[in-house]
Amino acid sequence: MTNVLDVKGLNCPLPILRAKKAIKDISSGDTLQVLATDPGSVKDFDAFCRQTGNTLVSQSEAGGVYTFNIKKTGN
Repeated sequence: MTNVLDVKGLNCPLPILRAKKAIKDISSGDTLQVLATDPGSVKDFDAFCRQTGNTLVSQSEAGGVYTFNIKKTGN
């Protein structure tokens, strides 16, 4: 199951904080898709996944919107 978190228009650290909260509410194996406009979110979500042990499945950018697909691993 994919859950979508729209944090467009928010700047660091809000996208990460909202993603951290949202990922707690999904089941292990599910995917959280984050939509962000902050260019700094690219390195932030890479670091977030490394620190939390979740998997950054993919990331892309189109029209100034960055899309991150994060698979929850573990609890």
